[in-house]
Amino acid sequence: MTPNRNADRPRIDAHEKVLGRALYAADQPFPGLLHAMTVPATIAKGRILSIDTAAALQVPGVVRVFTYADFSQIRTTPAARGAYGQPGKGYQPMTAPQVRHRGEPVALVVAETLEAVVEGAEAVTVRYAEDPFSARMDDDLAAPEPDAVGQLASGDAEAAFAAAVHTIDVEYRHPQQHHNPIELISTTAAFEGGTLRIYEGTQSAAAFAGGLAGMMGMEPQALRGVSPYTGGGFGQKNGVQEQSVLVASAALLLRRPVKLVMPRGQLFHTASYRPQSRHRVRLAADGDGRLLAGIYETVQQNSRYDGFASDHGANPPRMYGYGAWRGSERIVRVDTQTPGHQRAPHEHPASHATECALDELAGALGMDPVALRLANDTQRDPITGKPFSSRHLADCLKRGAALFGWDRWTNQPGALVAGNGDRIGLGVACGSYKAAMTPSVTTLRLSAGGQCRIATSGHEMGQGIRSVIAAELIDVLGVDPDKLDIRIGDTGHAPQHLTAGSWGAGSAAPAARAAALKLREELSQLTGAALSDEPVPVQLARTRRPYVEVSVDTVPLGKDRQAIEQLRRGMPVTTGPEYPDFLAFSWIAHFAEVHVEPSTGRVRVRRVVSVADCGRVMNRRTAESQVRGGVVWGIGAALREAAEIDPRFGGVLNNDLAEYVVPVNADIGAIDVDFIDEPDSRLNLSGVKGLGEVAMVGAAAAIVNAVHNATGRRIRHLPIRIEDLL
Repeated sequence: MTPNRNADRPRIDAHEKVLGRALYAADQPFPGLLHAMTVPATIAKGRILSIDTAAALQVPGVVRVFTYADFSQIRTTPAARGAYGQPGKGYQPMTAPQVRHRGEPVALVVAETLEAVVEGAEAVTVRYAEDPFSARMDDDLAAPEPDAVGQLASGDAEAAFAAAVHTIDVEYRHPQQHHNPIELISTTAAFEGGTLRIYEGTQSAAAFAGGLAGMMGMEPQALRGVSPYTGGGFGQKNGVQEQSVLVASAALLLRRPVKLVMPRGQLFHTASYRPQSRHRVRLAADGDGRLLAGIYETVQQNSRYDGFASDHGANPPRMYGYGAWRGSERIVRVDTQTPGHQRAPHEHPASHATECALDELAGALGMDPVALRLANDTQRDPITGKPFSSRHLADCLKRGAALFGWDRWTNQPGALVAGNGDRIGLGVACGSYKAAMTPSVTTLRLSAGGQCRIATSGHEMGQGIRSVIAAELIDVLGVDPDKLDIRIGDTGHAPQHLTAGSWGAGSAAPAARAAALKLREELSQLTGAALSDEPVPVQLARTRRPYVEVSVDTVPLGKDRQAIEQLRRGMPVTTGPEYPDFLAFSWIAHFAEVHVEPSTGRVRVRRVVSVADCGRVMNRRTAESQVRGGVVWGIGAALREAAEIDPRFGGVLNNDLAEYVVPVNADIGAIDVDFIDEPDSRLNLSGVKGLGEVAMVGAAAAIVNAVHNATGRRIRHLPIRIEDLL
């Protein structure tokens, strides 16, 4: 069956959420539940000399105070706490007296009530021996790694740059930023049916449970990871958190359910974040605007003890038809917790630097920035020479320009003025994100009464993955959406793969479609004839069978059956963007209009138009929501968000939503969204490429370019603040 264009349907779980019936990890009710709270380190580096727990144990309701002496048996390896199949958070606090970053847990208090555990945690006294430290990558004690990591390269970029007439050489800086999802990070551990179930709002229930089992010396089948809903993950919840094994170990030792919800202020110092980075961009072009060379060098902050690879250079050389390209990356080690993936992790900072640099090149050439991008469109990857599975970026630019009214743009900064005297600026930028896929093991049961139950891999993080699965079952089987039971995010129902990297829809949709098509085939064999266009449950009822059930293993393009075995062991198995015959990316073009008040420098984003090529759109309503959310993040990145680091004590000063400034409703103007909506049939059965990450890529750059168009000032750091424009 050829996939149909999907109707605009409400989210499949909308009523459950609105009515409060959607229970998140921290909402699970357990009799005899104990509450836990960590005591954060007040130094950035050093050793614990003593921990006085006497006052805490005198607080009524406090059951126990755990220290590193209780948890020294916890095993820590980078593989246990990593994400994306890479080494990651191998360091685990509270296994030794050392302190490696400010805010890490040094004690865990457990009590009968939330009030008691908070009072108990505040009563714990810790003495330290402090060591010198660095909290920023520009500090004297920061440690740059000596060797640059080679990136993608094609041709002799240095020679092409040296010979070119039109060149630019600029550096852009990106600050440290923090996720701040509405659902705080939490862990609840409870024994159920002889199994220790770990409820956590995670993007990786299987790897999470398997990692905990390894850290605790337990068999993997002794733990069950459950993530019923995740209220915003964005990469922060794709590994084992610092408190996860502490809570699970406490429940194991006390033989009672234990829950910890990490306060937001502590999360700024324990959870992952987007690291600070610097980006030097050199571009060269001929007189007609044809790109001759791109040279891209980045420096990224990292922790002392763990790995978070810098990958800023993966996307920029694929954006346009560069004649030659060279990139390299460096890491600088500092004394903080390990950074990690945050929505469009490297693609967002990379697009900020490279798309703004391209705008500067357009200015040097006297070209329209849209025309410059169109002149360098390509249907082949400049690095490998392979074709793209589909690329409609030029269509995104043309449609976006028409919807936005780009014909108002002028090369003269400040030429457009609003009726109230505000300077109007127009900016454009583009983005891309890999189209990746993962394996799935899916079980689908359809009952004669119309009930349909599917168990597959995926985590609902607010992005609408349940709605994606429902769309395929409705399209193929004609099932009633009110009779759907979609079971994801639970290792007890199906092997769970990490949901991240924008591969959720591109993996879950083909899995659901393959299972639905197999069920149709099974039913056709039962009836002895091809099925009609009637809803499949109606045709099943005529067979007088109570139900039909099928199981399907979905192996993504470029992988073999070994991927299924790796999935069953909880190992991340991803493929893309490079496939045997092509490369696959989602593409987007953003157009921004800003108004800048000339006397105060206040910037308002009045309108954004975004057009995306994400393959087949699975649900128009959730897709538009994803893009609008990505644009809002872009506004925050361009004008609001930055961690203020205290060099004296190593902490984040603005570690709450009162002072870590994010956009609010008053900051958001009109955001118009459109899609090319062309299925990518070469990539997978459903024609889906992914949308969640690409939605943000380029949004901040479009706003920065618009600010320059309004003011004539080229600000090469984020966020742009009023003092930059005065």
